[in-house]
Amino acid sequence: MSLATSQEISNFPTLSEHGRAMLDFMTEHPSAPTFRNQSGNRLLENEVEKLRDFEKKHIGQPITWAPGLEPDWLRQFIAHVFTHVPHYRALGSAPQKFADIPTINRADLAADIAAFVPDTVPLERLINFRTTGTTGHPMLIASHPVVAARYLTFHKRALLLNGIRLRHGRGQVGVVLVGFQQRCFTYTSVTPTMDDSGLAKINLHVDDWREPEDRARYLDALAPEVMTGDPLSFAELTKLELTKLPRALISVSMALSAGMRQMLEARFHCPVLDIYSLNEVGPVAVYDAAVGGHLLLQPELYVEILDSKGQPVATGQRGEICLSGGFNFCMPLLRYRTGDFASMAISAKGPMLVGLAGRSPVRFQTRTGAWVNNIDITHALQALPLPQYGFHQRADGRSVIRLAPSVMHLADEAKQALASLFNIRQLIVETITTDNKILQYTSDLEGAHP
Repeated sequence: MSLATSQEISNFPTLSEHGRAMLDFMTEHPSAPTFRNQSGNRLLENEVEKLRDFEKKHIGQPITWAPGLEPDWLRQFIAHVFTHVPHYRALGSAPQKFADIPTINRADLAADIAAFVPDTVPLERLINFRTTGTTGHPMLIASHPVVAARYLTFHKRALLLNGIRLRHGRGQVGVVLVGFQQRCFTYTSVTPTMDDSGLAKINLHVDDWREPEDRARYLDALAPEVMTGDPLSFAELTKLELTKLPRALISVSMALSAGMRQMLEARFHCPVLDIYSLNEVGPVAVYDAAVGGHLLLQPELYVEILDSKGQPVATGQRGEICLSGGFNFCMPLLRYRTGDFASMAISAKGPMLVGLAGRSPVRFQTRTGAWVNNIDITHALQALPLPQYGFHQRADGRSVIRLAPSVMHLADEAKQALASLFNIRQLIVETITTDNKILQYTSDLEGAHP
């Protein structure tokens, strides 16, 4: 019996012998990529059991509220937030009318995330991660190992809506997360609630592999039941000659066009789920072609559609998506404006978002004609304290970086960081002239929107 390392004990408190064997298999396979990071579920034994109970409660629980009709749990949630969350406690008593509670947005969280963490959250188990800020202000997200593990419940719920119940457990790989970036957080892990089935985050960029062909060899060896990614990473995945196909693809982080979804379904012979998900609250909704919209996934996440003044619009009218509740007890959100837009409707399967306009994948062309992922630009600039910026490529190939007035003094550093990423034809610096959220990545260049 091999002895557990201190790193294993920290990342995998409940790691079984077959779980350790799975980690070794994924890490030491002859075709394995370079894993640049270490991560783990960090779940304690009692938390694994509570997660199983959480899944049983939420995976099939109906969403009973309708637009304009507040759910039963909302008043108790408001009382908790105004009592235990510093930002709201400073406002005094909660207004009687829900719509009178002030809205918040990403900039509020970015300015002081600690003010939105309840006093009741034990700090010794608190974790955080930094979002890339692909649509607004980069920020830290307060979280917890249990919160991170709860994502699976709502991915399972989305899969069940498509007739798929996950089966992989001991000795099998359940999920592979695929990225396609010049630099990507990559690791191996296991899922305790699925009997330590394997989980891996890999980067399909060839720089992470000894040979480009190793990408297909490795994925065939793992034979994951599900792969998750975004339209850019899935576009790269289509180039690989896989012999073992997943039962489903889950697209998150960026908008997935109908044409892209149909192409992927034809290529991989499986459902492709377009999940509207936010780092702040996890999976929000999944697209269902039969009803023509994104069905909401979380029974305890209340969704409003607001006008520019923060007031609810009439049912069926388009506006900004605003969220309250959710499963992240480390950062309970109340009237959080997402910056994404849709209308709300009720279908035979429950409430849904119609005409969702969220984030779109964009790529940018270098002087040599190569393409660069917008996430790579985010990584190139992440070391700079930029609260907000935009990047645009014109039809003639020239590029524009837009910076907030408060950080214009960092323009030369931003230009240098981007110059080290790729050979830009010409980079122009402009000032952002609005305090509102901007569409961060745009391009007029043909081929920029795969």
